[in-house]
Amino acid sequence: MHPELRNLFNSGYTEHAYYDFLNSLNASAGTQIPFRVAETPVFLNETLREELLQAGNDIINQLLHPDYLAIAKNSIPDRFKVPGEVGKPTMLALDFAIINNHEGKNKPMLIELQGFPSLFFYQHLLAQSYKTHYPSLKNLSHLFIDEKEYLVKMKSLLLGGHSNEDTVLLELDPSNQNTYIDFLETSRQTGIDIVCLSEVLLDNGHLYRIKAGRKIPIRRIYNRIIFDELVKRPELAKSYNLTDSIDVEWVCHPNWYFMISKFSLPYLKSDNVPHTIFASDYVSDNIKLSDYVLKPLYSFSGSGVELHPTETVLKRISNPTEYILQRKVEYAPSIITPDGNAKVEIRMMYAWFEGESCPKPVITLARLSKGEMVGVKYNRDKTWVGSSVCLMIS
Repeated sequence: MHPELRNLFNSGYTEHAYYDFLNSLNASAGTQIPFRVAETPVFLNETLREELLQAGNDIINQLLHPDYLAIAKNSIPDRFKVPGEVGKPTMLALDFAIINNHEGKNKPMLIELQGFPSLFFYQHLLAQSYKTHYPSLKNLSHLFIDEKEYLVKMKSLLLGGHSNEDTVLLELDPSNQNTYIDFLETSRQTGIDIVCLSEVLLDNGHLYRIKAGRKIPIRRIYNRIIFDELVKRPELAKSYNLTDSIDVEWVCHPNWYFMISKFSLPYLKSDNVPHTIFASDYVSDNIKLSDYVLKPLYSFSGSGVELHPTETVLKRISNPTEYILQRKVEYAPSIITPDGNAKVEIRMMYAWFEGESCPKPVITLARLSKGEMVGVKYNRDKTWVGSSVCLMIS
């Protein structure tokens, strides 16, 4: 990481300042943030920044190669296939564990990836809050594109030439989602409304919503619905299913959720990607099972992960083609904190803007941890862990 920036921040840290920062962030968000926000941003040095960018570029080139895309179509379960033009992955995210290489230097290693929107607007708010509340951070950058252009380009990407009235952010029970803060900030910055799937009306292949007694056409959807959550909500009354044929444009078609996902990992070849196979390809003579973690393809936010798989566990799986075995990586305790070093995972977030030849890195999401699992829902009993963002010398 960046030792000078880390020492400067840590030396001036106080709990009083942290709670002032949290209160200010919640006030700016207009809601109580339900997950833990870390005491500190992550400070990237130039070397690690460039390694993240290079690794991301290499991986994305493989994901967009016609040979992989032909295979990726098979990743979509029949029950979840959404009709319509898939187009290009408007947004995608690559999650890198920060490990130490053989020389003891930080190195990014891909853990997961998703062809799905992430917290593009919350992360911008979080970074601005850190920089506003801690004067020593004000000149650092949190974006890979021009800060004055960021919100303009993101709004243009979401609207795609449509008005903010006929474009919606679609989710399930949005106000009760952990990511609701991002939805609120997205709505504030773009003017689009947050709409629950249960509020959408299907009429002769067209979608509508009711607002202030008016029946308004929905022509573009910024989809935030996770399929594995959708199947857990059979009680949700709705007239429209995502798999219905409709006349609508998508901001990142839902099929990309599967086409760029854990399914992709066995096909990626890179020094920044751990060896990964489908559980159906497991042969005991070829790999040492204790060196691998077992993950279901169709789950979200770490659910169903088996950190210590055994052959007994594998034999119980009825659908091994829907699981992967990924070589374990050892996160480096690279973030110095007052009560022990923290591990970090960095999400590189990409957007494919109109007129660009490929997705561009725009912002990061960071998660600090001091336990086995990395994520904002873990380590709640610890400090200097949780949601964060990367800052860099511009």
